[in-house]
Amino acid sequence: MLNRVRSAVAHLVSSGGGPPPRPKSPDLPTATSAPPAAPPEAPRSPPARAGSARAAPRKIAEARASFSRPTFLQLSPGGLRRADDHAGRAVQSPPDTGRRLPWSTGYAEVINAGKSRHNEDQACCEVVYVEGRRSVSGAPREPSRGQPCWPLQKEVTHESLVVGAIENAFQLMDEQMARERRGHQVEGGCCALVVVYLLGKVYVANAGDSRAIIVRNGEIIPMSQEFTPETERQRLQLLGFLKPELLGGEFTHLEFPRRVQPKELGQRMLYRDQNMTGWAYKKIELEDLRFPLVCGEGKKARVMATIGVTRGLGDHNLRVCSSTLPIKPFLSCFPEVRVYDLTQYEHCPDDVLVLGTDGLWDVTSDCEVAATVDKVLSAYEPNDPSRYTALAQALVLGARGTPRDRGWRLPNNKLGSGDDISVFVIPLGGPGSYS
Repeated sequence: MLNRVRSAVAHLVSSGGGPPPRPKSPDLPTATSAPPAAPPEAPRSPPARAGSARAAPRKIAEARASFSRPTFLQLSPGGLRRADDHAGRAVQSPPDTGRRLPWSTGYAEVINAGKSRHNEDQACCEVVYVEGRRSVSGAPREPSRGQPCWPLQKEVTHESLVVGAIENAFQLMDEQMARERRGHQVEGGCCALVVVYLLGKVYVANAGDSRAIIVRNGEIIPMSQEFTPETERQRLQLLGFLKPELLGGEFTHLEFPRRVQPKELGQRMLYRDQNMTGWAYKKIELEDLRFPLVCGEGKKARVMATIGVTRGLGDHNLRVCSSTLPIKPFLSCFPEVRVYDLTQYEHCPDDVLVLGTDGLWDVTSDCEVAATVDKVLSAYEPNDPSRYTALAQALVLGARGTPRDRGWRLPNNKLGSGDDISVFVIPLGGPGSYS
């Protein structure tokens, strides 16, 4: 799947329907980084991606492709075995051989504590060219006499074109995965977090429960949000309300503070529907005894008691357990895209964009990440390119914890993350800046 994602990311910044951009070189997987200035007709756009996969059935997936890690890690067969060790959980980073990820971008990852056979996170980094083309749209025609004067064409900004291209790329990838499911029995799904730098702006696209933040002069700037049954409750409920056939008579789109019991028929209970952020009372009816469309809280929240994320790619085959009801109609492949204009601020070497999969954010807050950024970077010289890899490693180690008698623990003795953890740290200023 990773090669398809690379292709889609490389293609997403090209104009609609045009040929995909040329990679800088076939063996240069580069994380979001600033290349030297490119000629105006071919500005470069290096996107980075980190995503958390929902595994396909093992026999199908492994029969078609052997397991691999990001190529920029340059793991030997022995290194791959160490990276796959659930007991040791060694942190993996690109080797310090002088061929760093562009912009001195840092990266680190670690496998889970045994929840799945392999590390289901994946990451890729590419530098691509985007060829400019002259505008083909001219001035609007003069309206014919006797005809109503229609408003002029809407203004379409370059920024909105890039956002649209990213959104379209996610949709095209989802459609390709649907075709491969039908043609090759390749099943499963994944979340996706993508960063694209183009013409002075950083575009962060997220579909799933990975997240990104900017830490600038100690300030935290969220660049994405998690998409879960809780954060998208009203969208899910609205769909269930408009298309009750998707609920199959087994679920209700209404939400209650707890599961309604048959003995409570005719009684009043708090509820909320697709239009409500607060709670009100209603009389319990027979239909309210159905299982709720959205149930649980926090990381235990599920759509139709099945899946804990509401945006992502794939999962075209997913069904409610012991049912034929499909989950896919409630899962959106479209990302939220947030834009950060690098030209509006003077950035120092300690200003960074941090991307992390859910393994990081499950146990680490934004403030804790910002504190680690300050602590680690202050221990290195500003022009030391290894400081960002050291920061990525520190964030992964901080979320993983250390092994103790009762599993992996944090310094406060709380459980560390038992999930796969992947982190990119992208400097916004300093050596190799975006000039």
